[in-house]
Amino acid sequence: MGKGIKVGDEVAITARVRRRVSEDRVSVSIPSYGFPHSIVDRTSTLKKGQLIELTGDVLRVDEKTVTLNLSPPVTVDVSAVRLVTSYVAPQIKEPIADKPT
Repeated sequence: MGKGIKVGDEVAITARVRRRVSEDRVSVSIPSYGFPHSIVDRTSTLKKGQLIELTGDVLRVDEKTVTLNLSPPVTVDVSAVRLVTSYVAPQIKEPIADKPT
């Protein structure tokens, strides 16, 4: 699942809604992450037990773990994430140095 993930990629993770914290916040349980996490949900349509997909950019990749930016950063197993968009570095069209005169 998490094969070929590198820093800068956009990845998704499926979380389960635990409960509604307030009118606009929902507590979710992220697989292989041992702490509760809350997200903003202004639609108020999420119910307890419902699955939701969270997306974020990869900040760090280790052998078995991936750290992604869900504000705050969350470290999960590589097998828990799915690649959405691969990062492509910008191409330089003009040379960085000036031409010699």
